[in-house]
This record gives sequence, structure tokens and C-alpha cells, in this order.
Amino acid sequence: MSIFDSIRFVRNNETVYKMLINGQWIETSDTSEIKSPADGSTVARVQKANKEDAEKAVQAAFNAKTKIANMDASERSKILDKIGDLLEQNKDEFIDIIMKESGKTMKQAQGEINASLDRLHYAADEAKETRGEIIKGDVASDKKSMGMVIRQPLGIILSITPFNYPLFTGIAKIAPGIAVGNSIIVKPASDDPICLLMFGKIMQEAGLPDGIVNVITGPSSEIGDYLSSHPKVDMISFTGSSAAGKHIASVAGMKKLHMELGGKAPAIVLEDCDLNLAVKECVTGSLKFSGQRCDAISRILVVEPIADRFVSAILEEVKNWKFGDPRNPDTLVGPLINEKAAKKVEELVNDAVSKGAKILYGGKRYSHGYYEPTVLDFVNRDMRIAWEETFGPVVTIIRVKDYEEAIKLANESEYGLDSCIFTKNIDKAFDAAQKIESGSVHINSHPMHGIGIFPFGGDESSGMGREGIKYSIEDMSKPHTIVLHSHD
Repeated sequence: MSIFDSIRFVRNNETVYKMLINGQWIETSDTSEIKSPADGSTVARVQKANKEDAEKAVQAAFNAKTKIANMDASERSKILDKIGDLLEQNKDEFIDIIMKESGKTMKQAQGEINASLDRLHYAADEAKETRGEIIKGDVASDKKSMGMVIRQPLGIILSITPFNYPLFTGIAKIAPGIAVGNSIIVKPASDDPICLLMFGKIMQEAGLPDGIVNVITGPSSEIGDYLSSHPKVDMISFTGSSAAGKHIASVAGMKKLHMELGGKAPAIVLEDCDLNLAVKECVTGSLKFSGQRCDAISRILVVEPIADRFVSAILEEVKNWKFGDPRNPDTLVGPLINEKAAKKVEELVNDAVSKGAKILYGGKRYSHGYYEPTVLDFVNRDMRIAWEETFGPVVTIIRVKDYEEAIKLANESEYGLDSCIFTKNIDKAFDAAQKIESGSVHINSHPMHGIGIFPFGGDESSGMGREGIKYSIEDMSKPHTIVLHSHD
């Protein structure tokens, strides 16, 4: 027996998951197939919601927003902690489903669960730490007035999540939303929504009242625009491609937007770097979860004097990244989320080769979305892969003359999410950290967002706003001013 048995059933030898609206697990007239990236087999089916279902989810969230807003912060904190405890008790089932529907390895799925647990418990702490401020009127020569500024929830948050961290990114939006008192509609990625449906059950078991969180599955073409443009939705928190984010912004209207979009993170490698460290970090940053991360290193800008040594060391390091079936415990690089994604990577690599780039390792696509780890050298600015988000396991090397050229090239991208630099020169490191135009700059490490202790987010085509444990809570709330006047 499993606590998730009540949210799924078997029909025609296939498991079918229901979706959560207003505390009820419901079925629709149609379903979508969820396929395993590992072998193309059917994992399960999920509901294919339509606009009527989406409207019910909005109304449920609208009717519940006062309920969660009026709940004591200490009570919201207790619920978040209990959600974390229940997730930990059922983590094996979550690890199993994340591996099946997203193609992650065991280690990657375990890492996602651990990060999710930390995020929930940190959000529980932050629920009790939300503070306002007092402003004395005498700063404007009005000694008889005083302002109290408190933070209030926005109302209804629409959370649209990506496939690459299907559970964690959902929790990264849900947990702070609950912490500050919002109701939430969750639209998971269509490729791997099951883990967030299961998480909906966990939230129910933890005692979260009906309607506060609704998890609705279906194609964005059917319900995405409807939800994004709905007048009762107060904020959209979206993680995904830049193209999708720009489209959502175009239909959203007068809503608060948080967009964490695409990235083209540069890694600048200078002559005085710790070469072994730079190589390991650049390969990890390029290949972790097959490069399907917005914070992935997507181009390595290495200075000419050390380029040959650096590339030789890269080739040796890449050999350590075993490629194959993610269900094999030794695998480090598994399939991409689907065959379309693998074909896009192949297209970018082929374009680069046709314009003079050299494949030094890998470069082959296989069935079911597998694209092997690839080292691509002598990439230049005329190639699409120098500018477009790769989202695949390609170590892309661009040779530059010097530090100044590296900074210039790093900043020419339309993206501005993450970046990194490898150098032992602290002055140059901090100079680069201030000159590189991106939301975060990592020194002597590949970019990583972690659980959100540090704020992260992008500029330009990489989005707007910043996420992070306390930063998300601030983004998902609004200042409310109360002014006291004395008439003595």
C-alpha cells in the first residue's frame, strides 16, 4: 500500500494519475502519455486539462486565498515542516518516479530530493521571519506621524515549472508562496509532471487546507495562456525557455512576473588558473544532468596561451563521465528529456562543424533522446552554438586572445543568467565579477543555484526578478503601509 494509491488507478494496464483541484482528485475526458527518456516506454498517463478545468483551479485558489492569508505564520511554518517530514518518509517513491519520468540517474534524483527537503524546511523558518519596518515621520518634518510597513501576500500565484528539476523547482515556488500566505496554481512541465502530482498528495496529508495549492496538468497550448492571462491571477512565477517566458509576458497583463529563463553561461579560463580545478569544474558545469540546466556552462572562453593544455586535460576528464542508461548506477550522462531535444543539440553541433569547429570527442546522437558527451573546439562567433542555449552535453570551447576579449565576448550574449571565471588573481576575479553582465558570477566554480541561500535570476533574455529562500518570499509579497497620525 502507498499513500499515492488514492491519486492513481490502472486502466488498460496503464497507471493513470488524477489531478488536484480544490482538494479533490479529478479525472478529465482525455489523458496524456508520459514516456521514459531512458527507453521510450510509457511511465503512466496524466489528465489533459481544458479551460474549464483551469477555471475551476483559479476559482479554488481565489476562494482559498483568504484562508491561507489569515493563517498564523507559525501555523504555515508547521505545515511546511510537516510537508518536509512526509516527503522524506516517502522519498524512495519520489526518487523512483523522478528517474522514470525525467531520465535522471539515481544520484541526480537523490540530490533533487535532498535539495527539496532543505528548501521546505528553510521556507518554514522564513515563514516566521517575515518582517516589516517602522518609518518615523520626522524625516519629512512631520513628527506627529509614523508609518508601519508590513508585508502581505499577493493573492494567487501561478507557478509554471520546467522539466529539468520537476520536483525541486515546483517546491522552490510553492514553499515560499505558502510561507507568506498565498494560494497557488501549479502547472507542471508536460514531460514529467507526476512527481508534483504526488507532492500534491503530500501537502494534503500534511494538513494544507483544500484549494490553497492546486496541481493541474495539460498542454500549455490549451491552458497555459488561459491561466497566464486570467485576471484573478496576481503573479506568475515561470521557469523555462526565453521564448516561452516572453510569450507569457505578452499575455499576462497587469501581473507581477518572475521569470527565470534561458542561459548561456560563460566560463572564463585565464593563464594563472588552477588548471586541474578549472577543467573539472568546466566539465561538471557542462555535463551535469546532460547539460539540461539553465545554469550550465554553455561556452568556455579560454585564453590562447593555455588553450592546448586546457583542451587536452578536458578530453581526459570527459572520459570519466560514463554515458548510457540512467538506470545504471555508474552512469553520469543519460538521455535528454526527449528526442526533439537531442535533435536540437545535434543541429547546433552540425552547424558549428560546417563552419569550422572540430569535434574532439563524442558528437553522436542515438535513439530515445541520447546524445553522447561531446567536446567541440575552435568554436567562433559565426556559429549558432556560440549564442543559442545548448541544453545538452556539449563542452563548447571558444579560444580568445586575452582577458579583455573574454569579457567582451561574455557580455555580447543576449542572456545574462550565470557566469564564472577561473583565476588565482583576486583583483582580476573581482574586476570580472563586476564587469560580467549576469545575475550571478562564480569565482573558481561552475555556476550552481543550490537551494537558494544566495539570490539567483537573470537579466535581458534570461528573465526578471530573483529567486532564493528569503528573496522569493519578498517577491511573492507586497509592502502594505499603515500611517498613524497624532493630532495632539
